[in-house]
Amino acid sequence: MSIEKFSVEKVLSVQRWTNTLFSFTMTRPAHFKFTAGQFARIGLKVGDELVVRAYSIVSSPFDETLEFFSIVVPDGAFTSNLQHLQVDDELYLEKIPYGFLTLTRYQLPLPQDLWLLATGTGLAPFVSMLQDFDTWSKYQHIHLVYSVRTASELAYVERIQEIAQTFGEGHTGFKFVPIVTRDPQAALHERLPILIENGALEQAVGCQLNPATSHVMLCGNPQMVEDTKEALKARGLTMNRRGEGNIAVENYW
Repeated sequence: MSIEKFSVEKVLSVQRWTNTLFSFTMTRPAHFKFTAGQFARIGLKVGDELVVRAYSIVSSPFDETLEFFSIVVPDGAFTSNLQHLQVDDELYLEKIPYGFLTLTRYQLPLPQDLWLLATGTGLAPFVSMLQDFDTWSKYQHIHLVYSVRTASELAYVERIQEIAQTFGEGHTGFKFVPIVTRDPQAALHERLPILIENGALEQAVGCQLNPATSHVMLCGNPQMVEDTKEALKARGLTMNRRGEGNIAVENYW
């Protein structure tokens, strides 16, 4: 892999949510422009090798820094080293962003209700989208659904509330719905596909999944994405292709 494709950036902060979840910010070069929902490719030197992974961007497209949300993969060549990040460490950033999990992909149906369905670190691109005023002006209803295993893994909750107050001031259609799958006492604790099949998710947000009005974005665990796609298709929603359809997912590779 050509090192010339990358710029060298500096780590500015690290926040550890749990033993296996952390966020970090890094410098943003002036040339790096992206659309909310896109991902970056970040490199880390492991010995003499540059190991590169894709990370959705948490930051707003207008922020001066770049923020990312990561899980620690046991014995992973990348995250087993990345988890030890410290302020002032250096990381490699590929000079161009990637990805099509952006709101610009939707042409039909016209914007009305937006469903952002995430598990784990799949929350990242949706936090970015919510820090764009266009998102709030386009959609009458925005439902951010965030599924984790335990309550301790519910990262960014306060930040989401702050974003809703700042960017969505005066917007009355925003709903944040946490799901905690390993807590039977949680209001919602089943997997997303089941909550769609049994209607509990729609009941929780007070809005129906509708092929004529709904834009649905999925990001997170690949099995969740696959199973949720099928549950949505069973409800009459279709994959978004060439600008038309309801369901959008990201292909990181």
